Amino acid sequence: MLNRVEEQIKLLAAVTGVMMMAAAEAMAQDNAARAARRIVVSIPDRQLAVLENDRVLRVFHVAVGASHSPSPSGAFKIINRISNPTWYYKGKVVGPGPGNPVGTRWIGLSAAGYGIHGTNAPRSIGKYASHGCIRLRNSDIEQLFELIAVGDEVELVSERTPEVARLFDAAPVIVASQAVLVAGNQ
Repeated sequence: MLNRVEEQIKLLAAVTGVMMMAAAEAMAQDNAARAARRIVVSIPDRQLAVLENDRVLRVFHVAVGASHSPSPSGAFKIINRISNPTWYYKGKVVGPGPGNPVGTRWIGLSAAGYGIHGTNAPRSIGKYASHGCIRLRNSDIEQLFELIAVGDEVELVSERTPEVARLFDAAPVIVASQAVLVAGNQ
């Protein structure tokens, strides 16, 4: 009987391995079929734009680093995406839920310790309030999370440039958090 159980476990492990490889291949094909996207964050405007082929898909209002802990500027890559993250800071651990300072999603950047995430303090959005990360309302980070993938580029820009002006001053841009507010006032 023990041999039969061992055989079933081996069979289950083999099937699981094949299924995992098939899923990984499907995900890789999906990512290859999707055009690369780029995120541009204007630190002075406290806004984030998602671009595909230099076309703005979405704009979100954000909080950026406070004066004592500014957001870094430069070009980075998305290195991970985590739903319902756990927050760790100086010996504190806060699991997923409404009290979590990083909200419902974490998008890790190639700048160690920095990311784009939700918040348990939505009134901070639009301000210089974070410890350097880019912070969005939880409903907005959940939308952003679905638009991006690991490997996408992220540019954190510390001054207004012609590109920043083009991205954030364009009239037809839909600002996600404003659309939610308008819909809620009807």
